[in-house]
Amino acid sequence: MSVALALSLVVITSSLLYLIEGATQSEAFGSIPRAMWWSIATLTTVGYGDVVPFTAWDRMVGALAAIAGVGLIAMPAGIIAGAVSEVMQERRKTPDSKDSTED
Repeated sequence: MSVALALSLVVITSSLLYLIEGATQSEAFGSIPRAMWWSIATLTTVGYGDVVPFTAWDRMVGALAAIAGVGLIAMPAGIIAGAVSEVMQERRKTPDSKDSTED
């Protein structure tokens, strides 16, 4: 579910950047696939800085993408860590039940 949501956000933010900045920064945002580089770098919070939006609208899109990226990474990581912790606690509570035969 997280991967599908991340891919959707990449397509949406790339499309928005293309529509807003495509004409002014055709080298960076001249097509949706070109804008995807910026979108992926922003969503993963890497932010290389090689492509930067100029307009206020694009910066708002960038801010929302960065916040959504943190949420996409933090939320599944917390859920997975909680589940692993729960399994580990259960394993510590129950003794091994391997061949516990009594004569």
